[in-house]
Amino acid sequence: MIPRYSRPEMATIWSEENRLRTVLEVELLACEAMAELGQVPAEAARICREKADFDIDRVRELDAVLKHDVIAFLTAVNEKIGPEGRFLHKGMTSSDVLDTATGAQIRAAGDLLLSSVDTAMQAVKARAFESKHLVSMGRTHGIHAEPMAFGMKFAGWYDDLRRGRIRLAAAVDEAAVGAISGAVGTYAWVDPAVELYVCERLGIEAAPITTQVVPRCRHAALFSAMALLASAMERMVVEIRHLQRSEVREAEEAFAKGQKGSSAMPHKRNPVLSENLTGLARVVRSYAVPAMENVALWHERDISHSSVERMILPDAFITLHFMLYRFTGLVTDLTLYPENMTRNLESLGGIFFSQRLLLALVDTGLSREAAYDIAQRNAMRVWAGEGTMRQLVDADNDVASRLDSTTLDEVFSLDAYVRNVDLIFGRVFGENNA
Repeated sequence: MIPRYSRPEMATIWSEENRLRTVLEVELLACEAMAELGQVPAEAARICREKADFDIDRVRELDAVLKHDVIAFLTAVNEKIGPEGRFLHKGMTSSDVLDTATGAQIRAAGDLLLSSVDTAMQAVKARAFESKHLVSMGRTHGIHAEPMAFGMKFAGWYDDLRRGRIRLAAAVDEAAVGAISGAVGTYAWVDPAVELYVCERLGIEAAPITTQVVPRCRHAALFSAMALLASAMERMVVEIRHLQRSEVREAEEAFAKGQKGSSAMPHKRNPVLSENLTGLARVVRSYAVPAMENVALWHERDISHSSVERMILPDAFITLHFMLYRFTGLVTDLTLYPENMTRNLESLGGIFFSQRLLLALVDTGLSREAAYDIAQRNAMRVWAGEGTMRQLVDADNDVASRLDSTTLDEVFSLDAYVRNVDLIFGRVFGENNA
């Protein structure tokens, strides 16, 4: 991933240096486990731990000749260790060390992602309670529907993130596994106790059974969970993009002092952060397909998945982590315009009261079809600019014969649209937070 969309803490986890350090740790732990089992001299394991190191340039130089990255790595390490280095990788395959190291990286990167989701959720929650009692226009198909509490938007986003976190946590647990089972997964030349020893110290689970590789459906589930989380954030920022439109302007991204919105038009204040997140969501989503295509490998192993994962694992984690960081800042600094919410709410002359009028007429014994016709007839006149909904209804004999002015006052009240906000917030955030 390019530096523009990288955060250093996540980029470090997926750096080549850290990847090889993790691979080396797998090798050293396996050697130490074998020493405890009496399969490797204890002194040799101690020397390996003390002297093991590598130079990335040397690894690359060897790989150019050997055409095998793990052998190149082991050769470079053994040049540092000396004769005792021959006990590294005993009975193991390349997949043993690479898959197990990847599991450890997924664990570290997954924990960082989950922490970032928690931070985003707290930011969204704060804005939800701040705007809990702001009345704004709800829209369907981009058209005015009925009023709602603006805070419900944030509450819905919080619930999306909560469910996304649950999926992500489960997927990280599923993918953060190791396997040190040797060729075709039989443990013929490596004791299963070695696998348990290594995985325990890396903080990951040992896969109960593998071929020669960890089954890639585990990883596909992880990429799917990341894609869903990115898509959920995209839904949120698409809403912000609409709300920032000049004709709406109920919310707006922060615009910093000295910031420029357009190279040509000095007046512009564009939703660039939201648009950026929309684009990055497409990238994260795109990785789910190759991850699924990695599931079907030949027999007990091939390496068609390897080249794919070298690209999509770092990129997906780094991009999603950046998205969560950017989204959190966007939500925290988002400017709300209650006066514009009120303006938009009143802009169509109370046309949105049509359903309340319909239901009030039905309560008088009128058929739903007849009540709908009366409500729609008046609403269409409002669309035509002939007056406000209340004005037209007050002058409608079909309404006056059934509903008195007190009842109409209740019909044209905003209270019903926000009366269950506390209930909804209690469901989302818990009763103590309602």
